[in-house]
Amino acid sequence: MSNCCSGKSSKITHNDCPKCRTSCKSVEMKTLFHNLLFPDNLELPLDNYYFCASKTCNAGYFSQSITIPKQKLKVFHELQQGWLCYCFNISEADYKTAFESKNFEPIKNFVVQKTKTGDCACEIKNPSGQCCLAKFKQLEKHYD
Repeated sequence: MSNCCSGKSSKITHNDCPKCRTSCKSVEMKTLFHNLLFPDNLELPLDNYYFCASKTCNAGYFSQSITIPKQKLKVFHELQQGWLCYCFNISEADYKTAFESKNFEPIKNFVVQKTKTGDCACEIKNPSGQCCLAKFKQLEKHYD
């Protein structure tokens, strides 16, 4: 599997979002550099950052000294639409439709296979820096 989904990444830490108080996971600097719009990514101070995944919160990334709004992220529109997989452009709505029509396995199998062959880039394409495979399972449980 690719590094992003292998579970071999550094220890995940949590911090509460300063805007909505949701518990948020830390992200690596390379995730921010790839997801923050130009020219903001040029002036990003090195720090410990966290991603707020709350759909109702305006905060995208935050550290002790800075909060970056979701509008400054390359994937702002995708966040609004509820994307499931940023590597292969799969929305939650697409997966729900496939699940309801009992045609979700080919989608999930494709992502699993691409992850196994290292063809995903979750650590830079997903604003959370996390692998999406767990979210597939969460959605399946939710839809059942």
